[in-house]
Amino acid sequence: MDFDLSWVLWGLPIVFVLGWLASRLDLRQLRIENRQAPKAYFRGLNFLLNEQQDQAIDAFIEAVQKDPDTSELHFALGNLFRRRGEYERAVRVHEHLLSRGDLSRADRHRAQHALALDFLKAGLLDRAEEALRKLEGTAYESQALLALLAIYERTRDWSQASEIAQKLDESGHGTFTGRQAHYLCEQAATAPPAQAEQLLREAIRLAPTAARPGMDLAALQQRAGDCAIAFDTLSCLAHSAPSSIPLIAKPLADAALAGDFRGPALEILLASYELSPSLDVLESIVALEPDPAVARDWYVKHLEREPSLVAASKWLAGEKLEHEHFHPHVQSALDHAVKPLTRYRCAACGFEAKQHFWHCPGCQAWDSYPARRVEEL
Repeated sequence: MDFDLSWVLWGLPIVFVLGWLASRLDLRQLRIENRQAPKAYFRGLNFLLNEQQDQAIDAFIEAVQKDPDTSELHFALGNLFRRRGEYERAVRVHEHLLSRGDLSRADRHRAQHALALDFLKAGLLDRAEEALRKLEGTAYESQALLALLAIYERTRDWSQASEIAQKLDESGHGTFTGRQAHYLCEQAATAPPAQAEQLLREAIRLAPTAARPGMDLAALQQRAGDCAIAFDTLSCLAHSAPSSIPLIAKPLADAALAGDFRGPALEILLASYELSPSLDVLESIVALEPDPAVARDWYVKHLEREPSLVAASKWLAGEKLEHEHFHPHVQSALDHAVKPLTRYRCAACGFEAKQHFWHCPGCQAWDSYPARRVEEL
């Protein structure tokens, strides 16, 4: 049977026309999708600027569905979910990004960092730690190390915190020796006496002008019955950390009374008081003064130099009033009024407390509490 070439001549134009029509339909569909995706994207931005996060999320989801290969839309969507507190959805978005084989190296690191933030905000600290560890050697390494440091401080894992602080110090991201000294003091608080002393001496070596290691070492020595050694430690600390003498004053006075070093202690405290009057130094001078009448006169001397309701209340407590039967009521009112003035206040967040903190329980800042009371600030 002979093959009829006329069918080929008729078929070629038909195939060409069908192919042309198909390409036109594909281009038209592509143009429609490309128009719809930017519209959804800009609509989402508009909602975001107007703080309409629910509508912004819906618009970004629509944009992602139209163009699933756009990583920027995924990042925007994941960040929105995290800000909304929808951490599970944020994790799914960033894990989906990490599963893509076509993601660039920079975007992969960015997605890993975003995933670590999701876990951190959700309180999944073990998973956050694992995700942050994977950022070593990337552009996000310093941010990851700071986040890891916050995790270890929060969980009181002081040895790991010390390791991270050492890395940050070596990489030039600030000075962390003071914080490392605090970590050693925290470890010493739960260690046996011999090991605690070694840790505290290492802390003093790292931060020789810091008050806490010397104060903790002196407290350890006094508990062991070495009052003379404890007094020597505090005396040296008073010279190396003069701005912290208001904190050192009471333990110095206690060690002096326990070991009969009243004279040398008074000499140190009086010299400090002359340079910078302080309520805590004043109280320690009063405690060391053998004559009660002379001790009470110190409150009047303080009032001559500094207007102080606390000192006035202390002085009035030992005075005889004309209407003495009203004295307890007046004294009670004064004591109530001065209570807030005897607190310590964090310079970073304003959190107030009866005791001095090295690590603020409000904002987690280190060394943010001045050595002076609220009335003296």
